Amino acid sequence: MSWNPAVEPGCPDEVGIDAIETLIVPRARDLGGFSVRRALPAPKRQMVGPFIFFDQAGPAELLTGQGVDVRPHPHIGLGTVTYLFRGDFHHRDSTGADQLIRPGALNWMVAGRGVTHSERTSAAARTGPNSLFGIQTWLALPDRHEDMAPMFEHHGKEALPLIEDHGVSVRLILGEAYGKNAPATMFSETFYADVRLEAGCRLPLPDNHEDRGIYIVEGSISVAGQTFEASQMMVFRPGDRITVAAGDQGARLMILGGATLGGPRYIWWNFVASSRDRIEEAKAEWRAERWGEGRFDLPMNDRDEHIPLPA
Repeated sequence: MSWNPAVEPGCPDEVGIDAIETLIVPRARDLGGFSVRRALPAPKRQMVGPFIFFDQAGPAELLTGQGVDVRPHPHIGLGTVTYLFRGDFHHRDSTGADQLIRPGALNWMVAGRGVTHSERTSAAARTGPNSLFGIQTWLALPDRHEDMAPMFEHHGKEALPLIEDHGVSVRLILGEAYGKNAPATMFSETFYADVRLEAGCRLPLPDNHEDRGIYIVEGSISVAGQTFEASQMMVFRPGDRITVAAGDQGARLMILGGATLGGPRYIWWNFVASSRDRIEEAKAEWRAERWGEGRFDLPMNDRDEHIPLPA
């Protein structure tokens, strides 16, 4: 358990607005047909626990025949989670995984020393109008796991612990919180959950993790009497006991955090590493396009095109 003993916890109602260490308001970027809001990394905050990347994709409504095509691209030094509220993605990667991602399910791909994957709207979804709405996150790996072999796990919605009580619903996606453990293999102390709150209902954040954040997907919440709206992320001061309350329309939240890593991380394009040298090595290998000879190969059944290294 990671804990800051220098900060005395207080009663939830006594916590002041200064308990919010960082407030992040991401800007929307139009990617042609749908928008993306990037909360992490931010100018004032690179990470929340191991979480180093946090994107909201959509909501978007796509016409028949339309979809998203993220061509094969590489990663090192991280684990990826694509968590959908609406729509689907067909995931393929160089571990051999070939998996359809549906709302509420978990795809956990750990890049380690190197992996390549693609994500595309399924052929079935394109036969009619379809939706896209979800969150993609990356978790940086601890130093001792940066060079591990890549791996992939899929856990359906029914396998993820669900905690419900008086207008509060918490589906635990990763790690440990509220006395429950999610099934995915973790490499550092982590929690990540999808939360629904009915109007006026209150949620205490887990108090056994050093870093804790909230991203508001829909609705609004109040903290110490101040209201925060959708598409805002709050990162809280370690040690404080924090409770938030949903606004009049209720709220949907992603809560996230865990232990801080042993040192900073460098991030360039799709690469995360504890040193610049690791990133330079990965860049050289991707540029060389010697598939299957080093750290990178292309996914089976999706080898016709890939995203080139940025200039």
